[in-house]
Parts: sequence; structure tokens; C-alpha cells
Amino acid sequence: MNLGLYGHENEWIAVDCGMMIRQDLPETPLQVPSLETPEALGIQPMALAITHGHEDHIGAVAWLWPRWQCPVYATPLAAGLLRAKFHERGLSTDAIQVIEPGEALESGPFTLRYLPLTHSIPESCALLIAAGDYRVLHTGDWKLDPEPLIGAPIKGSLFRALAPVDLVVGDSTNAPMPGHSRSEGEVARALESRLAQCAGRVVVTCFASNLARVLAVARAAERCGRRVSLMGRAMERMVAVARGLGYLDDMPALVPVSDLGYLPPEEVLVIATGSQGEPRAALSRLANGRHHSFELMAGDTVIFSAKAIPGNERQIERLKHALSHLDIAIWDEFNHPELHASGHPAQDELCTFYGWIKPRHLLPVHGERRHQQVHQELAESMGIQAPLAPVNGDLIRLDGDGLSLESRHPQRPCIVSQNAVTPLPGLTAERGSSRHGILHLALSVAATRTGWTRIGRLMMDAHRVSAMDEDSFTDWLDERLEEVEAETLAELRTALQPLITSWLGQHLRQLPDVHLQLIAVEVPAYR
Repeated sequence: MNLGLYGHENEWIAVDCGMMIRQDLPETPLQVPSLETPEALGIQPMALAITHGHEDHIGAVAWLWPRWQCPVYATPLAAGLLRAKFHERGLSTDAIQVIEPGEALESGPFTLRYLPLTHSIPESCALLIAAGDYRVLHTGDWKLDPEPLIGAPIKGSLFRALAPVDLVVGDSTNAPMPGHSRSEGEVARALESRLAQCAGRVVVTCFASNLARVLAVARAAERCGRRVSLMGRAMERMVAVARGLGYLDDMPALVPVSDLGYLPPEEVLVIATGSQGEPRAALSRLANGRHHSFELMAGDTVIFSAKAIPGNERQIERLKHALSHLDIAIWDEFNHPELHASGHPAQDELCTFYGWIKPRHLLPVHGERRHQQVHQELAESMGIQAPLAPVNGDLIRLDGDGLSLESRHPQRPCIVSQNAVTPLPGLTAERGSSRHGILHLALSVAATRTGWTRIGRLMMDAHRVSAMDEDSFTDWLDERLEEVEAETLAELRTALQPLITSWLGQHLRQLPDVHLQLIAVEVPAYR
């Protein structure tokens, strides 16, 4: 969730403050960074610097800022989005201060300079953080896009002038990917080519924050004789803020969704939220026939101009399944990869960038463990020291001896309702709190050569237990049965009980008492 803390001489600043949507929990609440560890360590940031306006970098500011009451520095687009969030929460926006890309600011012992980079949202910036004798480049999210559509390409001379830096805190998301990420300009041309092949209505779903993609889709639609409409509150808000800053002055005129029914299908194009299968988003409502003024029909096309974020695959597949039932053509990253471009650097871009800034050390962040490890290997092949792959809660020291792990602080989830400012009960409660409800589970199992397998359906009786996704739980349980090493039914029950409790703790608001019953059956042998 991209909350980084930098300390020098007992003074601290924060960089970014994002959130994630927990689609695996009822009512899809948000998970925000926990402040338990910083507060326990006496860390109170004197400033919050925002690198760009993506939700996983600004989404939790409105929840955590009241605990800090510090200045928030952001470029114009991110500042506009933050003001809207603060207004929704009834917070004063006086703390939000606009800083233009290229400008610098001072906060205590820190000097921060905002350095413009290309990414899948305008005004993305790296931060050059100077304190004492050290200079750290916190890249945020970036790529080397020669044709970004909105904004200018990266100036290599700007970053070559920084060399050498002591440390780069670098984006690992696409570190395993060879070559170079696709340009937004390439995607724009591919979209126009593919749209010309569509017959009925077209819905393009992408991230609302990817304004270059929104602009490219709208321009391609106009050239193909289609009228453009926006669907989804996040999309409408993002476009409104961007237009206020002059980013979409040449975007074609928009048609209200309520007027689309008067147009022939071949003249309709909708840009909608919901590329990650979010149940509340516009595309999910369309797929389930729950939109009040627009209906998809057989022969229409849905284009996913976005990759699946790891962890969202199951929700996206359900969404696509619902669309398939309507006989909708689906174009996505698998059958039409040219319709999306990642906002993160592949290996050639990492090598080019590090050749410019010549870092002495790398701290690989973002992505998963394997992404960080590949990033480390690439850096070390260039003579850059990369001894650590950090996890959430690590306190890391940079000094004359390089990077070292000072201490490790495991992070507990902090879950908040999308409609409230206060954390939800249950997952944020202290250890030892009372459990809520009783969950009875009974399943028949059979031993196999490699483990155990479920026979027949899972029997479940939940009393005063918050709603749970039974399909997801059953799939997860089947996978664990195959992996658990147990010779007897008693050993199997002993191994499963804590695993089930852990899964429920991550997927339910409140943890019930679990009663697990296993029944052994023999699988008949057939000749």
C-alpha cells in the first residue's frame, strides 16, 4: 500500500499513503496501512510527499492524515484528487500544498526534489531525497515511454545529472519482463484498429487514472464514428479533475449515459470502470443487468484495456463468465495484448535508467518476492549492491557500511469501510478479543497417494457469522488438502484447524469459533 517512511536525526517524512480494495471481504472494504508500528516507534512524520495520484499511492491519506496533521505535498492532479477525498470526509484541505514537477521543498533535515517521470497517470514523479551526506532516489512508479500521449517523455539529461546516488528505492513490478514496456502511443493505434472491427456496442474498461488511455479510446472512437460516454463515479471524477487542469482539452464531447439508448449500437462506445472485477463498479453492474440506463446485448464487445492485478484474477474471471453468458465478445490481455501497456519498467528500461543515475545501492520495492529477487540480480549484474529484499514492516538503515536490516515489525491488516472513516471492528481488534458466531464445517475426505482429497460437497452451518464467499473458501480448502502432510485423520484435523482460522481471519470482518468435523471415506477402485 506504498507508505514509505524516511528518518534522519530522529525526524521523519512519509512518502505516499495508498490503499487496496479487499474484494475477498464482504462489502469490499479497504485495507490501509497500519500505524501501529510507527506510533510504537515514536515516528510522527513532519510531511507527506505524494509521488502520483494512483489510489495505491493516495487512497489512504484521508484516513491517516487526521493522525498526522502534517503538510501534504502533491503535484496538481494528485492534489485535486486528494482535495475531493478530503471534502468527502469533511476534512479541511488547507494542508494539501501543490508542488509542480521539477520543484523542490525543504522539511526539517530533508530536501526533496520532484523529478518528472512517465507512468500510466500524468505528473508521476520520482523524489530525490537528500539528508545529511546521503542522496536517495525514490522512483515511485515509472516507465520509459517515448510517446506518453499526455505529458513529455523522460529527460535523460535530468537524471544523468544526478549520478551517482547513494540509494535507489526502485520499482520491481516488471523486473522479470525482458525488453521494453509498450508505449501508450502504440496502444492508441491498436485501439483504433480494433475498434474499426467491432459491430455492436463497445465497452472499454480501464483504470480511471490512466488518462492517456481514456483519451486514446475517446479519440479512436471518434475516428470510428462512435460517440463516447463515461460510466462509473471514479471515471467521471478523474476526467473532471483532469479537465480542470487542462489535460483533456482535445477530448471529444461526451454523451450522457442516459442518452445512449437513442443511438444505433454501432455508434456507441462506453469507457467504464471495473477492469478488476469490482462488484460495485460499472462493468459488473452491466454484466449482471443492474445498470438503470444501459444494457449490454448479444453481439456487443467488451475490451479489457488493463492487466489483472495479482489477487483479482478470480473476480475478473467471474465477471468475464457473466459477460459470456450474455454472448458478449471479450478482448483482453490474453487474446489482444496490444490493447494494454504496463506503466512499469521492464529490464531494458531498468538498465537504461540505472545507467543514468549510477546508484551505489538498490532497495527493490513493489511487486512480489520473485520480482524483487530478479531486480536484485539485475542490479548486481550492473555492479549495484542489493543485499536486501524488504517486506512490509522492515526498518532498514543506510549508513557508511551500506544497507542493513535494523529490525522487522510484522504488519497486521487495518480494514476500513468504504463509507466510514473509522476502522471496522474484528480484523483491527487487539489479539485475544472475543470471537463472533460459530461456524460448523463437515467434510468427507479420502487419502490419496500424494495427500488428501475432498469427497462430495462441503457441509457448512454458520450461526451469526458475517457473509463469506463459500466458493473461494472451498477452492482454497481443496488446495490445502492436497498440500497438507498428515498420515491420520487426527493429524489432518490438527493441521487444518489453524489454517482455516487464519483464512477466516483474513476474509471475514469478525472471527468465529470454528468446529471442524472430518469423515474418512474410501474411494472405490475401478478396473
